[in-house]
Amino acid sequence: MIDEIKLLVEIQFIATGRRKVLNEYLLTMKLSPGVFQKFLTVESVREVFHISCVTTDMVWISDPNGQIILTNRKGTRLHTLTDTVGRTGGHTVTSKGTLIYIDKYYNINKLSKDNKTEYTFVKSTETWGARCVYCSPINEDLLVGMRRYKKDNPTNNDAKVMRYSIEGREIQTIHHSNTGQKLYKFPKYITENHNGDIIVSDLYNHAVVVTDRGGRHRFSYTGLPPKSQLSPQGICVDGLSHILVSDAISNTVQMVDKDDNFITLLFNIKFMIQATQALGYDNRSHLLWTGTSDDDNTLCVYRYIFQRNHLI
Repeated sequence: MIDEIKLLVEIQFIATGRRKVLNEYLLTMKLSPGVFQKFLTVESVREVFHISCVTTDMVWISDPNGQIILTNRKGTRLHTLTDTVGRTGGHTVTSKGTLIYIDKYYNINKLSKDNKTEYTFVKSTETWGARCVYCSPINEDLLVGMRRYKKDNPTNNDAKVMRYSIEGREIQTIHHSNTGQKLYKFPKYITENHNGDIIVSDLYNHAVVVTDRGGRHRFSYTGLPPKSQLSPQGICVDGLSHILVSDAISNTVQMVDKDDNFITLLFNIKFMIQATQALGYDNRSHLLWTGTSDDDNTLCVYRYIFQRNHLI
C-alpha cells in the first residue's frame, strides 16, 4: 500500500476564469490517516445526493425531493431551488461560481449570480433528457449524461454523453465504442479528469466508464476485485487525478488512478458516518466533501491531500 505520494501539481484559477495545471505547490497524499475536519448538518435535508463546490466555504447540495440548496460550512441554508431532477449529479458550478442545473423536465438551466433569475439554455427532446451535468474546468464546456426515454419502454437502457459550449451549442456526441457497442446505460454522475478524460458513473452498467476527450473508450472500472458487483454513485477527481467513486454496496469510497489501477479504499464509511451517495472535491482547498444517505442529513469534510511548501 502506498502511504505517501508526492507530486508537483495544483489546479489554480487564472484571470480568464479558467483553471490550468501549474507546478506550484507540493501536494502530499497521506492515505492513513486522513482527517475528518468537519461534520455538519443542513436543516430539513434528509439525504444528500450530489455536491458542487462553489468556494472553500460554500457548496450546492441536492436532496431526493428535487431541491438544490446552497449551504456553508456551518450548515446554514443560504438559498434553495425546487423542481430539479434530484437523485443524480444534476448540477455543477462554473469557474466563476455560476450554478448550472437540470430541472424536473430534464432541461439544463442556469442561475444568475444574484440567485434571482433562472433560464433554460439546453432543452430536452421527446426522446432524450439530461440526467447529469459537469462544467469542465479546462475549457468551460458542459459534459452532459443523457438518457433516452420511450413511453412504451420507460426502462430503455440507451444513453449517451453530450458536450455543449457554455452557451448551449452542441459540440460532441459520445454514444458508441469503436466496436459499435453502446457505452452507457444510465449515466448517473459525470466528471472530468485533468487530462480531459470523461468519467461517468453508470448505474445500470455497474461501472465507472472512462473515455478520452475524443470519446474513445479507455476502460470501465467495475470494482475490486475486477468484475465484482459495484453500485457506483457519486464520483469526483482529486488534485492528483485520482478517480473517487462511492459504492453503495460496500459503503466505501474507492480510489483508482487515471489508468484504472486500484489504489485504496479511501475510507470505509460505515465506521464513521452513514452510507454516502455524494462526493465533491474542492481543488482550491483540496478538501473532499461527502454527503450521507440513509436518512442522515450529515455533510462531512475530509482531508487526505495536504498542501506543502510553496516553491516560488
